[in-house]
Amino acid sequence: DNTQMVAQMAQLSTVQGISDLNTTVQGFQASMASDQVLRGAALVGHDVLVPSEKLVLEDEGSVGGVVAAPGAGFITVDITDANGLKVAQVSVEATEAGETSFEWDGKDSSGNRLPAGTYSLAANHTDTAGAQTKLGTYVQAPVESVTVGSDGLYLNLKGLGVAPIDYVLRIS
Repeated sequence: DNTQMVAQMAQLSTVQGISDLNTTVQGFQASMASDQVLRGAALVGHDVLVPSEKLVLEDEGSVGGVVAAPGAGFITVDITDANGLKVAQVSVEATEAGETSFEWDGKDSSGNRLPAGTYSLAANHTDTAGAQTKLGTYVQAPVESVTVGSDGLYLNLKGLGVAPIDYVLRIS
């Protein structure tokens, strides 16, 4: 029957088209994977701003980060050591909602320089009415290397460990 033959030819043509499309998509996927490796390699040696409840203090210098203030008020950042002991507190004023930077000089409340290492952060915002809000903290860390996983690109950050590239807020 001519009608059945035309219908079967159309079905075969559709199957061939889907097969060709699948081959094209696989080629595109391979190309994107190669591009992702190149994008990741370009980040090695740069600093990235990522969400983290830790920061890394070096032997010299200060270290800081950013919080997203919900409005005007004061932000306090408590810094604790590996034993959970509070070693310092940094206070900054947020004049309005938005990104507010903080910096820690690496010294305890007595002015003594603390040893290099990883410290934990906890930030709180106190608004003009006295209400407190816990805030997420973001820190800057150098990218030491990049790992390509089956589900994306991962950055190996000095002292902080691994973070997916989706976590990066800023590159410098």
